Amino acid sequence: MTVLPKPDLRPANPNFSSGPCAKRPGWSLQVLADAALGRSHRAKIGKTKLQQAIDLTREVLQVPADYRIGIVPASDTGAVEMALWSLLGARGVDMLAWESFGAGWVTDVAKQLKLPDVRIFEAPYGALPDLAAVDFDRDVVFTWNGTTSGVRVPNADFIPANRQGLTICDATSAAFAQKLDFQKLDVVTFSWQKVLGGEGAHGMLILSPRAVERLETYKPAWPLPKLFRLTKGGKLIEGIFKGETINTPSMLAVEDYLDALNWAKSIGGLDALTARADRNFAVLDAFVGKTPWLANLATDPATCSNTSVCLTIVDPEVTALDAEAQAAFAKGIVSALDKEGVAYDIGAYRDAPSGLRIWTGATVEASDLEALTAWLEWAFRNQKAALKTAA
Repeated sequence: MTVLPKPDLRPANPNFSSGPCAKRPGWSLQVLADAALGRSHRAKIGKTKLQQAIDLTREVLQVPADYRIGIVPASDTGAVEMALWSLLGARGVDMLAWESFGAGWVTDVAKQLKLPDVRIFEAPYGALPDLAAVDFDRDVVFTWNGTTSGVRVPNADFIPANRQGLTICDATSAAFAQKLDFQKLDVVTFSWQKVLGGEGAHGMLILSPRAVERLETYKPAWPLPKLFRLTKGGKLIEGIFKGETINTPSMLAVEDYLDALNWAKSIGGLDALTARADRNFAVLDAFVGKTPWLANLATDPATCSNTSVCLTIVDPEVTALDAEAQAAFAKGIVSALDKEGVAYDIGAYRDAPSGLRIWTGATVEASDLEALTAWLEWAFRNQKAALKTAA
């Protein structure tokens, strides 16, 4: 088998994982030196830092002043589950799913909560369901950006301003890279380890006044574990939204999140973060546009994610293989780039169609993606050569 020569230029940072994601440019362990280690999160220093994290989140993400922002356990998953278990059941609910995590929320609502009035709108990987069919007199649950499919809603125009139900939005791979229309969203959740490259285990729960009203006027029929409780005596537990977390947070992770937020603020805030992600996506999109063996999994360009870019291999000789062999071909590309130290963790999500998933969020440098494209071509050609030799 002929082995092609390796490209001369290598990415300076090979971390293209879709979560945890690359740290911000210039990051080092030294930025954590001021962490409140060995101190109680309920001491003044701990509460101050947690409140700073909430305040900077509001500033950088441009969250309206009358929305509550809380730091909650168990990453984005914990934040979504708190919303589902605490808010749903007051009226019918429409569930939207077009990738793995959205499908997970459908399972929780339909099979775990077992709500009696659930409508499910699903679409295959690469597409969106019919958004025009959604009834916003009901509660609606959806992901803004499908991390495992690379498909996002292009905007919030499909959500009416005069809706009767609540909109619950899992925005974990969209927040800080895409403009979220908070006036159309009643619950927004995300985690630190996505667009800002923070550490895992902590989630953010953002509530509109309408969501707070629901919490204070509706009591679910099922018991809620302590980690999910947002009210006491029929009133919102305000401390959660002032840095008084339900359980003990990692002050090391808090310090890292503060560093990421301060970096985001220093480069120009949300507009700059979104522009970086857009430029990064443009690099990959241009490569895909001139590469016949590769395509975006998203079938509509208007729905292509600018963070979690999912790509499928469309070379005729590869697509002629059975599903197992196609998956092995893609894994061969991933493995080759991993061994070379030029791209880590870029395989498609385990439940998604085989292919590649490359993170292009704001902490990634466009120059590293430019360098990666040549290596993608190199790995593909070597895999094709190996395929022909095996045949």
